[in-house]
Amino acid sequence: MRPAGYVRRRLLLAPVQVAAVASAVFLLAEVLPGDAAVVLAGDDPDPERIARIRESLGLDRPLLTRFAAWAGGLPRGDFGESLVSGRPVLGLVLDALGPTAVLASATLAVLVPLSVWAGVAAALREGGRFDRALTAVGVALYAVPEFALAVVLIVVFGGLLPVTALGGLTPAALVLPVAVLAARPLCSLSRLVRAGMIGALASGYAAQAVRLGVPERRVRYVHVLPNAVTPAVQQLARTVDWLLGGVVIAEAVFVIPGLGTLLVDAVADRDLPVLQGLAVLFAATTVLVNLAADLVAFRLAPRA
Repeated sequence: MRPAGYVRRRLLLAPVQVAAVASAVFLLAEVLPGDAAVVLAGDDPDPERIARIRESLGLDRPLLTRFAAWAGGLPRGDFGESLVSGRPVLGLVLDALGPTAVLASATLAVLVPLSVWAGVAAALREGGRFDRALTAVGVALYAVPEFALAVVLIVVFGGLLPVTALGGLTPAALVLPVAVLAARPLCSLSRLVRAGMIGALASGYAAQAVRLGVPERRVRYVHVLPNAVTPAVQQLARTVDWLLGGVVIAEAVFVIPGLGTLLVDAVADRDLPVLQGLAVLFAATTVLVNLAADLVAFRLAPRA
């Protein structure tokens, strides 16, 4: 399929995919025990008080009525209001998006060049000490859960670097959470780049370029590297989606008021409009990021 046709097809499917995810989240949230009225009523609530709160929040209306009202506001950018705080959901999401975007951007700024460098260096020294060390460290880091790595880094570097973002997301406060978030993706991306580089170096077109007298450095970094990083682009798209999704553990450990924290609070409070707003954001991010990854991969390696 030609790129233009592929892009049009994916863009036409994107609203359907986002709507399907949002609808599924709405229905799944309905089966959760309790609701926002129970949370707002406090400990040992009176049934009549819960009923009054439910009525005031509109939770006593039929499911389809509430879903239709919510879906009808989406084209206008109206995601409804939080059942707990009464604030517009869009405002809550935008406020939380800032810290998460800063954290994700800083992580990617470290992750992408480091992954490419490590993968290429390991491929050019296949079987050597650096290659074996990268494999060993990668397997070890990938096996460590994010919360465990975060605790270890806090214990080791807590006296040198801020361990929370209560004072703001300063460069120093970003060091530890970025290290936690970059560790596992670095392992997978660098191994993909390494494997792609080894395969591309052994390909016929690389050998032919060398026979034609093309400098070896140019063969490696102009002809081989774009094809080598193509598989890693798809993995990077999933990593971006994961990062923009909030990374709940890192934000909780380092007290970062981002999308992950907002998501946890919304689930605990049964705040359905906030959950729906986050679902739309995450679904749209997934669709757009994967579409961008496909286009970048096609640009780097049209034969794929």
